[in-house]
Amino acid sequence: MIKGVEHIAVFSKDSKALCDWYVNVLGFTVVYDNGKGTYFVAMEDKMMIEICKAEEDGGAFWEKTAGIRHIAFTCDDFEKTVEELKAKNVEIVADVSVSGSGVKTFFFKDLDGNIHHLIARPKPLI
Repeated sequence: MIKGVEHIAVFSKDSKALCDWYVNVLGFTVVYDNGKGTYFVAMEDKMMIEICKAEEDGGAFWEKTAGIRHIAFTCDDFEKTVEELKAKNVEIVADVSVSGSGVKTFFFKDLDGNIHHLIARPKPLI
């Protein structure tokens, strides 16, 4: 049976620049570079993002079009991480919001416009 996510693949016209963004802005570590434009970057929990060189533009999409639209990240200190991301001039999609149950969210884009979601839950779902 499936037990977890090893990696998520993201294609980019400039895979090196996107790889560098994940390293410099989000603190990922490069764990694989095939020398041809494919990189694996890892988070502290060992989940990875594979960044591959795209051969064509995928076109524009709307955030509620069918398909995967964001990757949600957790962190140790939500407020501090938001401050650090803002200091690194990430493109903000939706600034910090707190739900009635205390769930904190912050949406931002990576260098290629992929949407990411920082989330802090007072009580984990699982």
